[in-house]
Amino acid sequence: MKALLATLLGLLCLAPALAFQVTDDRGVTSVFETTPQRIVSLLPSLTETVCALGQCQRLVGVDRYSNYPDSVNRLPQLGGGIDPNLEAIVRLKPDLVLLSRATRVSTRLEALGIKVVALETKNHADVKRILHTVGVILAVPEEIGAAKIWREIQTGLAAATQSIPPKARNAKVYFEVNRGPYAAGESSFIGETLQSLGVRNIVPAALGPFPKLNPEFVLRANPDLIMLGSRSMQGRVDYPGWSGIKAIAEHRICVFNLRDSDTVVRPGPRLAEAARIMAKCLQDQYP
Repeated sequence: MKALLATLLGLLCLAPALAFQVTDDRGVTSVFETTPQRIVSLLPSLTETVCALGQCQRLVGVDRYSNYPDSVNRLPQLGGGIDPNLEAIVRLKPDLVLLSRATRVSTRLEALGIKVVALETKNHADVKRILHTVGVILAVPEEIGAAKIWREIQTGLAAATQSIPPKARNAKVYFEVNRGPYAAGESSFIGETLQSLGVRNIVPAALGPFPKLNPEFVLRANPDLIMLGSRSMQGRVDYPGWSGIKAIAEHRICVFNLRDSDTVVRPGPRLAEAARIMAKCLQDQYP
């Protein structure tokens, strides 16, 4: 059934389309005469969005961190979002490059005649919006593309919330995204997921989505549970004075493996899977 759906989507997307325009998160409007067929993605969440919409076959290159679904690992890697390999991108002759606003080569690519769409995901609403925007660009009908995926995400989030043990409700949680410490605040997409799961994020929205904290802040907040979402942390929580934090004293620390870490820290179509991973942490820590 999935193979048939992918074939139908492919035929729909190859059909002639009227010219359309898209305004990206820089405020730049691009006019498309035809649906792009050769796409470079320089952000893992955008790579996953293209594939979730059933259009992985149109990707001709990705950034070094894009690794899901497995099929993208066969594509040329073109550097990172911050340091992309401009020459390698140009050689692939893409008719569209998807990237984040932070990527610095947008102007240079556009000067070479390559269309660029910059999209930035900060929260759940952005995930929904970007699914729609990319779906429009790829000519994937809304009801079998972005709208369907978003309904599945909402269903998955609700199921994850229902699975939370009563003892875990209102637990104070600290989610560390990277060493620094850099945290996921209430206003981030991770923070929104934690809120939907019924726990309390110790990092208020006023500090921003992903603030760098003074370790003393976490010590004073004294979280009940710590989640470590960085690929490089390997379970390290050795900041000065943290041995007295309740979560550490009671060994309530969830260290996500590399694959799960990628899932929970990427704001894309795997939001529901990320919620299930965080819910499993709460289930394990509050049996």
